[in-house]
Amino acid sequence: MTALDDLYDQQGQSPWLDNLRRDWLEDGTLAGLVDRGIRGVTSNPTIFAKAIAGQATYDQEFGDLIKTKSVEDAYWDLVVADIIAALAILRPVYDSSDGGDGFVSVEVAPALAHDTEGTTSAARALHQRIDQPNVLVKIPATAEGVPSIHTMIGEGRSINVTLIFSITRYGEVIEAYLSGLEALAASGVDDLSHVASVASFFISRVDTEVDRRIEAAAAAATDGAALLALRGQAAVAQARLAYRLFAERFSGPRWDALAARGAKVQRPLWASTSTKNPAYPDLAYVDSLIGPDTVNTMPDGTVADFLDHGTVTRTVDAGLAEAEALIAQLASAGIGMEDVAQVLESEGVASFAKSFDELVQSLTDKARSLSSGS
Repeated sequence: MTALDDLYDQQGQSPWLDNLRRDWLEDGTLAGLVDRGIRGVTSNPTIFAKAIAGQATYDQEFGDLIKTKSVEDAYWDLVVADIIAALAILRPVYDSSDGGDGFVSVEVAPALAHDTEGTTSAARALHQRIDQPNVLVKIPATAEGVPSIHTMIGEGRSINVTLIFSITRYGEVIEAYLSGLEALAASGVDDLSHVASVASFFISRVDTEVDRRIEAAAAAATDGAALLALRGQAAVAQARLAYRLFAERFSGPRWDALAARGAKVQRPLWASTSTKNPAYPDLAYVDSLIGPDTVNTMPDGTVADFLDHGTVTRTVDAGLAEAEALIAQLASAGIGMEDVAQVLESEGVASFAKSFDELVQSLTDKARSLSSGS
């Protein structure tokens, strides 16, 4: 038994891996991490950009694909192959947990983040192409993405909602899930147990942006030291308040009616949980957000840190009054969490789009190289 096993067995939190590489699929690394307690995998365009562009592992297959396909179509073939291989490794976890874990996530193209119809079509196509019960298609929680979430859940498709930065938007995501399940039930589907979803609430990036604003405000404030003392706290405070909202919305008559049909809660997933500021503890966004019906997806370095010195204690609903007070203090200093969230959402969409564009360009260059035989 490892600390990852204890996290799930004792506290009901599922540790997932926020990384996917073909060499890990082939050399047993991912299978070994699953043996040590990893219960799911997330990926995104940045992760695939690093994996595909940074390794020769894909060159032979890519070279064969571009003989008959475009560079972008070849990219999706490579991605889908990796997702399917990872799904096979995680399938025993899915089966043994009755569909509670064992998921692998794949994201629609980042350029669709503000295109409701395009996102819906792409998510549906990925589900149909991969056609495995433990795949989660990732849809960003933009204003345009939320209707797609409702539609996909209403079709009985499992979704990982990504890029959530605010409690207000999180509430909209929960509503999309609940109303989607209700639409599915109204369509005549009696058993809702096959539908899964997680709501990916990003953590460390919140502190990065809030800390930047705190430092700017402190430089012009008479009580600058008091403001500076608030650094490194906003992300966890907001996540704990989000968990409170989760507990409220997944209870009561409306939820009970869905649960009676086998519906699963849409678990909060803590994403971006590696520590960006070296002044903060390496597990600042893991040890502080442990609790039932949650997921923490960690990059491999953070997984190693948790295996080495993680603390398995329920913390996700601690200090709620203090969390509220902190958010109020920040607002009084002119730091509004909704504005922070909007900036981070825009940056997140742009970052993934940039990674995707850079990857396509890198693959285009590689295709030319392979075609010329150099």
